[in-house]
Amino acid sequence: MATSVRLRPEIEARLDALAKSTGRTKAFYIRELIERGLEDVEDYYIADARYQRYLKGEERTYSLEEVSRGLGLDDQAA
Repeated sequence: MATSVRLRPEIEARLDALAKSTGRTKAFYIRELIERGLEDVEDYYIADARYQRYLKGEERTYSLEEVSRGLGLDDQAA
C-alpha cells in the first residue's frame, strides 16, 4: 500500500543523510521506523484511552488485595 507522509525539513534531511551514508533507501528506514515504533505508539494510545475512560468513571480499577485474592496469591506463605 502506498502512503504519503510529509516530514519536517530537518527530519527529511536526517533521513537523507542516513540513507546516503548507508546506501539504503529512505523507504527502508521509514518502514523500519514504523515497524519498530508501532507497538510503542499503540501501547501509548491504548493506555491513554483507558486512562481517559478511568477519569470519566467508565473503567474499573482493582486494589492489590483484590488482584491477589482473585489470583489465589493471598493463600501462599511469604
